[in-house]
Amino acid sequence: MEIMNFIKSCEWVFEHLEDPSLAMVDCQAVLSTGEGAGLYHEEHIPGAVHFDLGQDLSGPVQTHGGRHPLPDIALFVDKVGKAGIQQDSTVVLYDGGDAAPAARAWWLFRFIGHERVYVMDGGLKEWKRNDFPVTKEVPSPRERHYQPTIKEYMIAGVEEVRAIAEGESDVVLIDSRSSERYRGEEEPLDRVAGHIPGAVNLPWFDALSEGRYLDPEIQKQRYAGMDKQQRVIVYCGSGITATPNIISMLESGFEDVRLYAGSYSDWVSYPGNKVANPGISNQ
Repeated sequence: MEIMNFIKSCEWVFEHLEDPSLAMVDCQAVLSTGEGAGLYHEEHIPGAVHFDLGQDLSGPVQTHGGRHPLPDIALFVDKVGKAGIQQDSTVVLYDGGDAAPAARAWWLFRFIGHERVYVMDGGLKEWKRNDFPVTKEVPSPRERHYQPTIKEYMIAGVEEVRAIAEGESDVVLIDSRSSERYRGEEEPLDRVAGHIPGAVNLPWFDALSEGRYLDPEIQKQRYAGMDKQQRVIVYCGSGITATPNIISMLESGFEDVRLYAGSYSDWVSYPGNKVANPGISNQ
């Protein structure tokens, strides 16, 4: 039985694969590079189109905005239409099984106002574990005109985050990175190790078990003592791995969960922004 709001099982997808209203989107990607087209062309779920993490789900790196800036939304919407997706399509997104690329795409679809959008639990790894079919065949969907309804409230800007860091806001700020990066003990990617002042650490991978989301009742234990009516802002290193935490929190009953899209890599791009537990520098 499907009891979750934003997650579909592989079995559900297999049973509905021939439904003409279903749009399958492959988001396989190597997180370190963002590239995934080769993985898609090697094998994917029949009928699935590919959205590339680096090319379609992210924009060009600039001075600010982080290592994976949000894409130009007009270009993203154009990609959605060319994929044959309409406003009433049931969109199911999946990746190789690491959850983050599909969750990033899910967030972007929600951001442009798409309501019937889900991630497939466990990704392609779980799909293949069930011996469901894969193919190399690339579909040719009929292009559609997609009219977005942008939900700007889903984004938290650097000024709102700065207010938290300076103790001027009671909004909850969650750092989704590993505890080692949060504590400033290691930093493989960004300018300086540490975390945004005021943030609490809830590593994104703790929302999952072997690439599958934990049961909502178990998820709720991660947030014991937190007010589900209070606004929450979630960040990670570059706005990718924060998104599984957003899904987890919404599944657990939180009502106002926003993404600091540029995340920690954007935060440290501003010389005046303070860092808690500053560790090693990559400059």
